[in-house]
Amino acid sequence: MGSSARSESQLAGEAPFKLMGGSYTMMVLRIEDPNDHTFFPLLLDKIAQAPNFFRHAPVVLDVQAIAESGRPFNFAEFGRRLRQHLLIPVGVQNGNDALNQAAISAGMSVLPPGRPAQMADRAREMASAEGTAAREPQAAATEPGSGSLLVTDPVRSGRQLYAHRGDLVIMAPVSHGAELLADGHIHVYGPLRGRALAGVTGDVNARIFCQSLDAELISVAGYWRVREDIDESLIGKPVQIRLEGERLLIERLAP
Repeated sequence: MGSSARSESQLAGEAPFKLMGGSYTMMVLRIEDPNDHTFFPLLLDKIAQAPNFFRHAPVVLDVQAIAESGRPFNFAEFGRRLRQHLLIPVGVQNGNDALNQAAISAGMSVLPPGRPAQMADRAREMASAEGTAAREPQAAATEPGSGSLLVTDPVRSGRQLYAHRGDLVIMAPVSHGAELLADGHIHVYGPLRGRALAGVTGDVNARIFCQSLDAELISVAGYWRVREDIDESLIGKPVQIRLEGERLLIERLAP
């Protein structure tokens, strides 16, 4: 077909694509010493705690420590090793001019400096635990004048709910494999299973409240724990989850 050929949509004046803006929250991997021989073994230990959560996850590399040290850094080799373990490096932050140029040459983007974090949460539109694309949010009522969501039906496995610029309130059980995301607080008046991520845009004052904790993963402003890291004495209990500095605290609530 010649280069002058046009589709019917083009002839009708319709472009064959749409270019739109989007907002995503991705994990940040802060690299303190990439030459430490324990770096990848420790990273793999962390990935093994929640392999479905990390599978094919986009990752931003925070290279501030490398920039301050003046050490060279091989982005191509480091990215290759990450992809071997199903982490997909997509960009860098907090680099200097030389590091930023090296990242671009390795096929990564340069992102503006972000809030220091450990390994930040994937928020809305992230891949599910089954490795699928983002799912449509379950129907929910929007409170007038806010971005808060009130949900009265059970949140079943495979569903994702996101309260943009507000709190997420669930008046029913949350199943394993479901995902709750909120820019503000998350309240679950029933068993909390699945994943719950509050403060996904960086609100360190966000909290998670639930009547019965049994979550696969919990996160506040990018600081997270998986089920294996939660004290068994807290499982099945009413709790609140909050940040204290860079520590994610889980505290019992009065029944």
